[in-house]
Amino acid sequence: MGLSRREFSRLGAMGLAARMLPSVGVAAQGERKIGYAVIGLGLIGDHFMRGVQSSPNSKITGLVSGHRDKAERIAAQYGVPKSSIYSYEDMDKFRDNKTIDAVYVALPNSMHAEYTIRSAKAGKHVLCEKPMSTTVKEAEDMIAACKAANVKLMIAYGLHYEPLNLKAVKLIRDGALGKVQTINGAFGFNANPTAWRLNKALAGGGSLFDVGIYVLNASRYLTGEEPVKFTAVTSTIDQDGRFKTMEENISWTTKFPSGIVATGSSTYGTQMPGYFKVFGSKGWLEMGPAFNYDGLKLRASFSSGEKGSPNIEIDDANPERDPMHFTREADHFSECVLRNQTPRSPGEEGLRDMKYIEQIYASA
Repeated sequence: MGLSRREFSRLGAMGLAARMLPSVGVAAQGERKIGYAVIGLGLIGDHFMRGVQSSPNSKITGLVSGHRDKAERIAAQYGVPKSSIYSYEDMDKFRDNKTIDAVYVALPNSMHAEYTIRSAKAGKHVLCEKPMSTTVKEAEDMIAACKAANVKLMIAYGLHYEPLNLKAVKLIRDGALGKVQTINGAFGFNANPTAWRLNKALAGGGSLFDVGIYVLNASRYLTGEEPVKFTAVTSTIDQDGRFKTMEENISWTTKFPSGIVATGSSTYGTQMPGYFKVFGSKGWLEMGPAFNYDGLKLRASFSSGEKGSPNIEIDDANPERDPMHFTREADHFSECVLRNQTPRSPGEEGLRDMKYIEQIYASA
């Protein structure tokens, strides 16, 4: 039986996921919007800027780019004055720009640490894309710099704010699946040979840094536990020149304190739609797509636990287009700045994943 959100909430097994959603709401009357300078005007930066257009408490007030002509075109689109366009070299001058409260770091992985630290020293709050960095040391330096400057640091784990992922977490926490036994997940795609992500100096590593981190992080928020052991293997099948500095495929197994075992895989060698499946003593749930910016789908089947009761089935979708993913991130971070609250995905969350990524590679 397919259930709508309203129908299923009446069964009492779900419907409470909204309580886990970050409070965003509408900005209080007269409350100012948080101004963001976007550092890096590539595809991910474009997604963020379009998302901010729908935010009640955020706006784009600055741009940092190595291409002045491109920056001016985008500035005109978002109403950013030319005086608020900076190059990477003179970016530190935005310290004196009072319209910029925070930055969104949308650069290749190897540049996250430098531009987070520079932004913090300029007194700006930082929303940084994942992976947080390329090493544990960089992540620790980023956290330390933001604390020293008394600015907030949030890592852009968008799925921590996405309704269906939160619904999956809620079902597990409420015991709908019984005792979770195992989790399987994967994500990957066929990488373009000219992409910067195939350059280890820029990316930090292979697909684990890019798309595997979604699978790794999902196993943590689904279980609510931190891993205690990893085993892993890597392989490179296609000898086409793309994988001179990194592996093509990686798979790992994670053991959690409760005994839950999770397996994960990521690849740059083939299209692998992102998904996860959770198996418990009373039933199962799966999301696929699970990690995209739109078109997410949750399915589940489990027993209510009452004698003679039929299984409960869920077939729920979130068709929202990609800007909403970034709108939620901006909403939450802006509210944290306005209310002086700690983000739900702070720098420490990114640091934990960096430590686990190092352990996975060490095992492999």
